[in-house]
Formats: sequence, structure tokens, C-alpha cells
Amino acid sequence: MSVKPVPEDYPSLTPYLSVDGAAAAIDFYVAVLGATERMRMPAPGGTVGHAELQLGSSVLMLADEYPGIGFRSPKTLGGTPVTLHVYVQDVDAVFAKALAHGATELRPIKDEFYGDRTGQFEDPFGHRWSVATHVEDVSAEELEKRNEEAMRSVEDTPDGP
Repeated sequence: MSVKPVPEDYPSLTPYLSVDGAAAAIDFYVAVLGATERMRMPAPGGTVGHAELQLGSSVLMLADEYPGIGFRSPKTLGGTPVTLHVYVQDVDAVFAKALAHGATELRPIKDEFYGDRTGQFEDPFGHRWSVATHVEDVSAEELEKRNEEAMRSVEDTPDGP
């Protein structure tokens, strides 16, 4: 029997989050995003050494931060350049639930030109999430036209593209 290079039940790409308060983050992701906990390994001091959550067809791994090995959370670093994008059944309900559980709105929900209804929040642990529900199938030709219009409107803003 040969070992598979990508283990069964794992996608090829899996985000791994460093969290200051991993146990609370797991509770947040379960309550807000509907994730299910696949496994959790404890670490000294009651921290989480490793955990895995199932989120739709994706896996999200996380653990408490370990500054001694350079594994730091966005709160420790003062922010993150990464946004996690997740499709959900009802973006309005998920967004409202996120805010009710302590998330901060970064971009309000709106219908976007590419066919998604989407908004962005920062969770209480410093991670940025873009949540969306696909509401319209847009042809390649229409998408190109709408993109050009959207880029023109961005160029007209004070911050530019």
C-alpha cells in the first residue's frame, strides 16, 4: 500500500491560522461560519496546539500562537495582509452573526458586479474574512464590461486603484 501525497479528506491548500485565543476562535468559527470541529490537540497551559475545522469542502487549521518559533497572530503583529474568502448560503445572516459575536465590519455587504453579494469583517482575533453568496451567473463578456465600469469608478476615488 502506498502513501498518498495529499492525505484523504484534505484539500491541497489549507489555511493555517495563528490565533491569540484559539479555543475562543474555534467557538466563533463554529457559531458564525457553521464550521465543525474535526480534531483538537491540547498544548501546555490549556492552549490549543493544533485544531482542524471542516468548513464546507474546506479544512481550516489553527493553533494558539507560539512566539518562540515565530508563529504569531495578527493581534501580535498589528494586522494581517491576508483575507480569507468563504462562500456561505446566506451572507446577510452570517455577516450579522459575525458582528453579533464581536467581529468588526470592514466593508458592508453589497451586490458586486461579478455576481456575488459580499461583505468583509475582521474577527475578534484579527483575521479578515470576506463572506459571499453567489447571486448571479455573469457571462465572460458581461463580466469584462462590468469590470471596466468598476475600474473607472475606482480611478475616480481619492485613494485610486
